[in-house]
Amino acid sequence: MFRLLPLLTTTAPDGTTTPTGGIAGFIANYGIIILLVVVMFVAFYLPERKRKKQFNDMVSGMKVGDDVYTTGGIIGKIIKIEESYIILETGPDRVRIKQDKRGIHSITSKEDKEEVSDKKEK
Repeated sequence: MFRLLPLLTTTAPDGTTTPTGGIAGFIANYGIIILLVVVMFVAFYLPERKRKKQFNDMVSGMKVGDDVYTTGGIIGKIIKIEESYIILETGPDRVRIKQDKRGIHSITSKEDKEEVSDKKEK
């Protein structure tokens, strides 16, 4: 069985044990906390940064005529693109809605639909 006590203390020549000082004591006391912080950073921050980059690429790649699905569940076609918002046309009555770009969940362009239909035919 692994014993942690010898790592945290030093034995003097007269047989008494004292807590380890210096860098070894610091690592023994705070090493696990530092390791947990690094693991939490890798587990939470890096995937979020990747997801944010994918979202920004998707938003910057929007073009007029793309079909979009909003976070609110509205499906429509992009009519106009401005700096921070887009104009969607949706429904049989061709209702126009002003939508913030951050509210777009996914984009389905005409090229994507054609690729899907070509795969189904083969």
